[in-house]
Amino acid sequence: MVKSRSAGVPGRPLGRVPDVWGKVPPRNKNFTGREDLLTRLRERVTGQVTAVVPHALHGLGGVGKTQMAVEYSYRYRQEYDLVWWVPADQPALVRSSLAALAPHLGLPPATATGIEDAANAVLDALRRGEPYARWLLVFDNADQPEDLKDVLPQGPGHVLITSRNHRWEGVVDTVPVDVFTRAESIQFLAKRVPRTVGGADADRLAHELGDLPLALEQAGALQAETGMPVTQYLELLTERTAQLLSEGKPSEYPVSMTAAWGLSVASLSGTMPEAIELLRCCAFFGPEPIPRDVFSQPSGDLGPKLAALLRDPIRLSRAVGELGRYALAKIDASARTIQVHRLIQALVREELDAGEQRRFRHEVHVLLAMAAPGTPDDRTSWPAYYDLLGHIQPSGVAESTEPEVRQLALDVVRYLYASGGYASARLFVQGFIDRWSEDGAPDDLDVLKARRQLGNVLRELGLYQAAYELNQVTLELHRGRAHPEEQEVLRLVNTIGADLRARGDFPAARAHDLESRERHEAVIGENEPHTLRVINSLALDYGLISDYQQSKRLHEEGYMRMRALGRRAGAVDVLAPWSGLARAVRLCGDYAEACDVGEEAYHYGVNELGADHPWTLRTGKDLSIAWRRVGELDRALELALEMHARYVRLYGLSHPDTLASAMCLANVQRALGDLDSAVELAADTVNRYPNVYGPEHPYNHGCAGNLAILRRATGESEAARALNEAALAGLEAKLGRDHHYPLTVAANLASDYADLGRLDESVTLGTDTRVRLTRVLGPRHPMTLSCTANLSADLTLLDRKDESDALFTSTLEAYSATLGLAHPDAVVAQDRRHLDSDFDPPPI
Repeated sequence: MVKSRSAGVPGRPLGRVPDVWGKVPPRNKNFTGREDLLTRLRERVTGQVTAVVPHALHGLGGVGKTQMAVEYSYRYRQEYDLVWWVPADQPALVRSSLAALAPHLGLPPATATGIEDAANAVLDALRRGEPYARWLLVFDNADQPEDLKDVLPQGPGHVLITSRNHRWEGVVDTVPVDVFTRAESIQFLAKRVPRTVGGADADRLAHELGDLPLALEQAGALQAETGMPVTQYLELLTERTAQLLSEGKPSEYPVSMTAAWGLSVASLSGTMPEAIELLRCCAFFGPEPIPRDVFSQPSGDLGPKLAALLRDPIRLSRAVGELGRYALAKIDASARTIQVHRLIQALVREELDAGEQRRFRHEVHVLLAMAAPGTPDDRTSWPAYYDLLGHIQPSGVAESTEPEVRQLALDVVRYLYASGGYASARLFVQGFIDRWSEDGAPDDLDVLKARRQLGNVLRELGLYQAAYELNQVTLELHRGRAHPEEQEVLRLVNTIGADLRARGDFPAARAHDLESRERHEAVIGENEPHTLRVINSLALDYGLISDYQQSKRLHEEGYMRMRALGRRAGAVDVLAPWSGLARAVRLCGDYAEACDVGEEAYHYGVNELGADHPWTLRTGKDLSIAWRRVGELDRALELALEMHARYVRLYGLSHPDTLASAMCLANVQRALGDLDSAVELAADTVNRYPNVYGPEHPYNHGCAGNLAILRRATGESEAARALNEAALAGLEAKLGRDHHYPLTVAANLASDYADLGRLDESVTLGTDTRVRLTRVLGPRHPMTLSCTANLSADLTLLDRKDESDALFTSTLEAYSATLGLAHPDAVVAQDRRHLDSDFDPPPI
């Protein structure tokens, strides 16, 4: 377990390695000079006492910004407990890099909680300085300041940014990085090629290369490998520079860099042309490290030169080594990656004609598709997808029309969705949809698949209306195709039930999912995960129309059949119906059994998926409700507080799951008598709900009923009555009266009438509600018993003693046979006080 360290530990040994040292590039053994810059950078970074103010390094490509950051990290590593490197050139991937830090902070990994949740947890831990207060994060090659606005950690540590964008000057303190001084250039060459480059030659070479560090590195590597005399190199460099200038290029990159690179490539071409073929291929990946395994599987779809190289592992290893020796690529043997500087990549691409560029881009797409595991829902595949993620956009995967490359794109989106990276998934899939729609008809099958995935992402983000509208249009596009792809249509159809539940159309959702189950069983098969997921959806539907017995049966069926699938069913596939079963058992009134089932399911989720996984959190929230119902209020409060805190941290205040957890917590607080906290939280939640579900969703009215209970408890009986009457009208309009939700509000409204002295109205409403509850939930359901106990108390006040005593006796007998006479509800009933019945919104 990682332990917290003091922010002021003195006497740290020189060269001490931080406890966490992640993804920092290897140190450049030839790093030269920059002493003034490093000193200035250190002074500015450490000048901050508690709140971190990011510092940026900016400058042209090739001046050594990244090398400065690397050297700073190594030189001052003894001052930090944690140093983490974040490639920032693709904003959509920054959260993935942050998420990879989670296990090092004692947090659940992204494989368990999802990228978005893990990244948020990391930012929160850094802000708090737990378990490490002395940390350094380096965001390398950032572009726009807006890209990092939400991911720069606040707290006691330090942030270092490298960027070519001068806009950072107006946002943070900056340390501009220029080319080497002449003295630094000469010193560098003396380190790099000490035997062949003397002082005068070094001065001439530095002059011709404009003191650009990357160009000097190229020149030094070439001379170290070939032993070429400086005079000959300078002659060739002059010829090469003149040729480049006569051609009027390059406009974006220093001529000296282009000339030095060209000489290195020309020399390597003569000794090992296959290495140049590999370099050209690498130029079309992203600038992030390329997994070495990408080149381990030759394919018939590759060009003959590259395919031949990949089929010869000895030759391939030598080619990789040559790229490193000529400083055309960085080879990290321990991480098994190859990385080509973005400037070199651009220069390589510019040297190729359009046809060659298309060929190499296609080969990269083939290699990426072959390297992808093809199982994005499987947690064991997520690290491989993570390593490929940085190359999807830069390589132009969206441009390809090849089926296997399109499938790679869709699998990447599914991986991001399954791992919880919803924001990144949305960016990727929207880009694919936009690009693919340009090439074909709107009903192109790949576009429709991408649209279905976007609908799933939008729903997880809580954007229910947008998901519903998108899925409806997508379904119509499917139906308009000459030959609809039936299994893809079914996958889309399975998501629409959730859209209907999110709209509050519970009967329509059940009808939809009943038909969907039949079609899935006929087309896909009865014992396939896709079909069993429909059973879970159908169980949710029955619960939302108050048929809790049927909901329990279906959840149990789905859970048992998922478990029987063994490894074919993922942990989420098992936990979703298991959690649903615990909830259905509770809604049937069997509170103790719900606690037993729910506790097992919750610990399964923590162990298999992690404490922050969405399904673990849902299961934990439901377990808190079960403990509250059974009377274990302290345990219920502890878990409700934990679940709500996690939801707020991971999703924010207005996400549907956060709102459900807030209502759960408010209900526990009310039960414990903490009315002020409960009122504040419930009122805020009621105000937020319509923005998520729309104004007439049943959950809005049900939660308003909870607030009404609190208004009456704090002496505002008239306000409670008005709230409950409006909530009952809204629920009855949507669901009818014979439904658990409106009957719950009706029972509470009867208590409002009684509290206001309107006993006749209370008895009339209570009598009707009791009859309906008996019909809907059964005579011994806790909700029916509470309504009956309230009615008995009101009848006593109206001097209808015989009726009251009969109801009182039968109610206590029922409590004795079900919850027990020591249960809090039974105790209140025995005292002839009114029981309140609250509402907990279930997942959709």
